[in-house]
Amino acid sequence: MAILGCGVLLSLALLSLSIRINLCLPENGKEIDFSAHGDNASPSTTKKDKGKRWAVLIAGSNGYYNYRHQADICHAYQILKKGGLKDENIIVFMYDDIAHDPENPRQGVIINKPKGHDVYKGVPKDYTGADVNSKNFYAVILGNKRNLTGGSGKVLKSGPNDHVFIYYADHGSAGLLGMPSGDDAVYAKDLIHVLKKKHASKGFKSMVFYIEACESGSIFEGLLPNKMNIYATTAANAEESSYGTYCPGEPEVPEEYDTCLGDLYSISWLEDCDSNDLRKETLEKQYERVRRRTNESHVMQYGDMSHRKEFLFTYMGADLANDSYTSIGDISAPSRAVNQRDTNLLYFQHKFLRAPAGSHAKLEAQKQLLDEIAHRKHVDYSIHKIGELLFGYQKSSNVLMNVRPRGQPVVDDWDCFKKFLRIYKDYCGHLSTYGMKYTRAIANICNAGVTLEKMVAASDQACSKKLHV
Repeated sequence: MAILGCGVLLSLALLSLSIRINLCLPENGKEIDFSAHGDNASPSTTKKDKGKRWAVLIAGSNGYYNYRHQADICHAYQILKKGGLKDENIIVFMYDDIAHDPENPRQGVIINKPKGHDVYKGVPKDYTGADVNSKNFYAVILGNKRNLTGGSGKVLKSGPNDHVFIYYADHGSAGLLGMPSGDDAVYAKDLIHVLKKKHASKGFKSMVFYIEACESGSIFEGLLPNKMNIYATTAANAEESSYGTYCPGEPEVPEEYDTCLGDLYSISWLEDCDSNDLRKETLEKQYERVRRRTNESHVMQYGDMSHRKEFLFTYMGADLANDSYTSIGDISAPSRAVNQRDTNLLYFQHKFLRAPAGSHAKLEAQKQLLDEIAHRKHVDYSIHKIGELLFGYQKSSNVLMNVRPRGQPVVDDWDCFKKFLRIYKDYCGHLSTYGMKYTRAIANICNAGVTLEKMVAASDQACSKKLHV
């Protein structure tokens, strides 16, 4: 009986050891120890739970001049992949038109910094081309395959024990984020509605949401509740631009690149992840480092602040094969940053300056540069003219550029906002990435109670002699 008892005890000990080993495995689909948190972690997040890591990565632009957005997203994928996430748990939206663009000096390769390694290799092509749209983005978050159009069919099948990371890199403006199609956009109110539905369906235990875009704070300002277990940071507050970096003209950027290779907020958190052990760095620590390095805009945080004490490992995994991490603290900011609204202008200007004198390329680059300048003049004129027609010369600027107090969304009537943006487009043409800076003006026209009929009349009159845009 004594021998039998020892055998039973040995078996139980081995079984216990097996369970403990399984709990520590970083591989998705198996039990993971998410109990790693910083000091003063919330009691509700210090217990071991069974859960998976999920990620949704989306670059909402296209065109070689927007190279940096897809480069940011590809870089994020590589970090998550090294962190142990499986491709089945990483969903990628990218137009996929820059790696093999004729202008790309390294065909089939995307880099996210000067002399950087290829971040494009191995990235899943879940939703590309026209499949990168707001409808598919919402369907993926909600796990609703029936609402998908095209793509791989992968959706966020996360459950109540799972941890979700969403990263969005693109142009943005007050109240919305861009999409490759000029007729499409992610509106703040719609996105928050989708996140609320996901929360109500117990579709995650906690979520982290990073946004790289101009005026990205407006996506959450006054809209994201602080009791939904969602923690978000943005590249800028609700009223300022975000910035591209590693741009043409910087000493370290190869001359053959006419476009920015990254975005300042994005490369700040991405390079921070590359350099530090994510098992030991909290969301709060990364936020502070990114905030200091992103010196051209105000990096913001929203939502449930209790999750700041969690380690990045909880959402992004960690490269367990790398035992040589040495925390390097803050990384110095690049020598130059360019307002996202002006990156297109810089691209056309650099192409023009590099093209051989008298060549067809020189003439084409000159035309593109002049067309961009003319479009900007048209947008500036048309918005200000609409304002003058609606509110008079004296009051127009104050009404159009008014910034609401912190804690209020950019607009009250989102249906009005969408309708008035369509009216502008129908009568005056696309706002473009530059013109997106005026969506606050459109929101303020709604907030002022202007009727649809008056908006139509003012737009028609202001743009009756519009340029071809």
